[in-house]
Amino acid sequence: MDLELTPEEQAFRDRLEAWLASVTVPEGLRDYGSTPTADDIAAGRRWQRLLVDGGWAALSWPTPHGAGASPSEQAIYAEAMARARLPRQLSFVSMELAGPIIIAFGTPEQQKRFLEPIRRGDELWCQLFSEPGAGSDLAALTTRALPSDGGWRVTGQKVWTSGAHYSDHGLLLARTDRDSRHRGITCFAVPMDRAGITVAPIRQMDGESKFNEVFLDDVEVHADDVLGEVGGGWQVALSVLGRERRMLGAVAIGLGAALAEIRQLAEQRGTADAVFRAAWARQWGQVQLLRWTWFRLLSDRGDTATDPRMSVLKLVSSEAQQQVARLAADTLGADFVLGPGAERWRHLFLASHGATIAGGTSEIQRNILADRVLALPR
Repeated sequence: MDLELTPEEQAFRDRLEAWLASVTVPEGLRDYGSTPTADDIAAGRRWQRLLVDGGWAALSWPTPHGAGASPSEQAIYAEAMARARLPRQLSFVSMELAGPIIIAFGTPEQQKRFLEPIRRGDELWCQLFSEPGAGSDLAALTTRALPSDGGWRVTGQKVWTSGAHYSDHGLLLARTDRDSRHRGITCFAVPMDRAGITVAPIRQMDGESKFNEVFLDDVEVHADDVLGEVGGGWQVALSVLGRERRMLGAVAIGLGAALAEIRQLAEQRGTADAVFRAAWARQWGQVQLLRWTWFRLLSDRGDTATDPRMSVLKLVSSEAQQQVARLAADTLGADFVLGPGAERWRHLFLASHGATIAGGTSEIQRNILADRVLALPR
């Protein structure tokens, strides 16, 4: 890919930077990452509406549903938001998973009902995939959907569901045929206030509560809740996971900005010695390689959502998060624990430990690469 900006891409960047310089950021807005906490929703919604009004919402959605931005424009936008320490959208799951999946698999009626409320931030979505016994091995899910009059009755348990406690709808995977491991799974678009759904927040070690357990007790779902085909949920799931891993690769953009701050901290503290510079340079090089890999895959004209190369992005980006966090801890020394201004770095350090689990563990990503890319013997 060409690393130089075209005149059109430079104009896009100039317009974005001018907008960022002029927009009034809502009070209370912070860079909360891919998932807001419940306390972030109000400011995040005001920010999402500013993005809509400015023409910066749903950049990855194809026209006419979204902005139809090019991969390079999406990358420019992600970098600008990382430098400004602003969230790219209200909710990653809503904008980058639910919206595109509804565009790809939803009926015209579902697209008309759901897409605009997602784009404007009026309705939030969660992803009801992982289970206590089916996380990395998603095809082992046991949540069952038994036929009933006009639909199904769903019973089971989901876990690690981001934002379920404030979401309006969920992408639900359930087993409609117990005789088929993959063809027996169906995806449903389920209102989270439907009778029989109970949400229990999980408190994380970083002090936030973004994840949840979700219990489904004889929940009624209908034929018009199905996304895609009955029994076709595995293809939907692969598309969701591919998009999730691709967008998680975008974390490299934020890591580059974090490394720049860490270097500045070391210089201010007088600790930017040869050992620090060598460690910083190694990490900077890895982040830049990750960054260009992400750009290259974004520019691929094929369907990259189910491309096993996405596992490279997920694997390297999640481990890089932990490495950058450790470098920040080493740079701050004792101040990392109690020092003023170190709270952000402590949060990054604690949150990074979940990065190698969320979206498929590092072990699973290595297995995918060994099997589907390197064709190693099992």
